[in-house]
Amino acid sequence: MNDAATPTATTDPQQGPQTYQLLIEVSAPVSVCIGRFGTFDFPAGRYCYTGSAKRNFEARVRRHQSTTKTLRWHIDYLLAAPGVQIVEVLRHPLPECQVNQATAGEVLVNGFGASDCRAGCGSHLKKVM
Repeated sequence: MNDAATPTATTDPQQGPQTYQLLIEVSAPVSVCIGRFGTFDFPAGRYCYTGSAKRNFEARVRRHQSTTKTLRWHIDYLLAAPGVQIVEVLRHPLPECQVNQATAGEVLVNGFGASDCRAGCGSHLKKVM
């Protein structure tokens, strides 16, 4: 899913990736309770979640791909919903908010995955199709 709206997913061998994007398929509309954040409706379609890890990068990606985990982050709740799955993982050497802001899509849930964002992203989850 690399097009003009998505930053090129390359990795500088000196730096390595610091940002990942999970391309997520929601096969049918689903309503998800995201902890204390609230309950939200997600229409069927393709979503892109942008996250980062300064340490243990691949372990973070594997954790997101795991079906058995403690629900800790907003994205965990969505990924645990029936009919929701990761279809691709992109890795980027650029900062999380820079990658997120360069990704076209519709914000459906303000603040999703962006509670620590200081760049004004609004959400790190976008509906892309």
